[in-house]
Amino acid sequence: MAPSSPSLSATTAHIPTVLEPMDIEDLSPLDSQSLPRADGGKQAWLALAGCFTLEMLVWGFPYAFGVFQDFYLTHEPFSSSPTGIAAIATTASGIMFLASPLVAIAIQRFPEWRRRASFAGIAVMAIALIGASFVSSTAALLGLQGVLYGVGGLTVYFPAMYICDEWFVKRKGIAFAVIWSGTGVAGAIVPFLSQWLLDSFGFRMTLRVWAVIIVVLATPSVLIMRPRLPIVPSGSSSLRPIDLSFLRRAPFWIFSLGNVMQSIAYFLPQLWIPSFARQIGLPPLAGPLALCLFSLAAVGGYLSQGALVDRYHVTTAIFVATLGSVVSVFIFWGLTTSQPMLYVFVIIWGLTGGGYAANWSGVAMAIKQSGVHVETGLIISLMCVSKGIGSLVSGPISEQLLLAGGVRGSKGAYGTEYGAIILFTGICLAFGGIACVGRLAKWV
Repeated sequence: MAPSSPSLSATTAHIPTVLEPMDIEDLSPLDSQSLPRADGGKQAWLALAGCFTLEMLVWGFPYAFGVFQDFYLTHEPFSSSPTGIAAIATTASGIMFLASPLVAIAIQRFPEWRRRASFAGIAVMAIALIGASFVSSTAALLGLQGVLYGVGGLTVYFPAMYICDEWFVKRKGIAFAVIWSGTGVAGAIVPFLSQWLLDSFGFRMTLRVWAVIIVVLATPSVLIMRPRLPIVPSGSSSLRPIDLSFLRRAPFWIFSLGNVMQSIAYFLPQLWIPSFARQIGLPPLAGPLALCLFSLAAVGGYLSQGALVDRYHVTTAIFVATLGSVVSVFIFWGLTTSQPMLYVFVIIWGLTGGGYAANWSGVAMAIKQSGVHVETGLIISLMCVSKGIGSLVSGPISEQLLLAGGVRGSKGAYGTEYGAIILFTGICLAFGGIACVGRLAKWV
């Protein structure tokens, strides 16, 4: 994910009185020595490869939805009733973000169902895309390619993260960095392949082809992933209470507000860049190429933001991400009239705003430093939820902003029908850095 795809800390979100399956700490020294070697070996690399592939398939498809959106907006049967099209991808990703704690609870309570859940998720994703290929209304498309795909992706992806977490202990950060890069790699492939399929065969055949690709690649990915730790039957789980006092303190809510605002803006360029490129007269491949460059730049964004968090207070990393994002949107996107300027925008945007989620572990550290004993996983999972909120509302809001049109009398992209979207994106990104103000005021 994605761009945003969380590690086990995010996906096994702890909430009050969560049922925990066996982990490393539950094993005796003798049992620990009998486990397969972590951080290397055939099974560890197979687990990493499987998770990387699932990352590409589950998150890469909705994150590259811009090319589908552009096709739906310009072709029947959807162009005559376009309301709701922009919400399809944000709905799919929003469901995966918002419902991740629920899946975490379920697979913690019933760990023996992990693999079966993944296979069920693959089937649901395929059914969603095949079903969407037969519909002729935007509402049905939203329900299948948006809602049902999100449910399937959620079910196949998050159980797999448990397995990879088991196989990497000392090299966990590197392992999950490799997994997250799957979204960037998919962003470099999916837009071009989808654009070619849409232009050559139309949306119905394209969706069916993607359903086949998902089944063919995801099924063996799940099969090669074997658990490293013994699977304890659900009846053996134990209750573990957790400290929620941080919910009564300012730092969490300041960080959450910034995360919601940045998340609203995060999805807008990905949604509208292909349509924007076509509207200002750029070649057909300009939109997919811009999405590709953004995805690749976002890989560097995650790595650079993570490095800043390791060395400085998290608000320093947030400031860098916010400043770069705001400049990229207000200046480079706002004044875009040519391909070079568009590509400069998406690269800067990817290197800064594209890696914003890498700050979440630093947010957890900052909250802990305020005197609260809380697990990192809980904070990251709640950041996922707030990003899901941003994902869900960004699509409908942007559709209304598109109707508002451009800024009267302005030049560049501000004068196009996307002017209001650009202004809104930049303003939201600026509020995404509110934690920096909180740091100056000594609230965080």
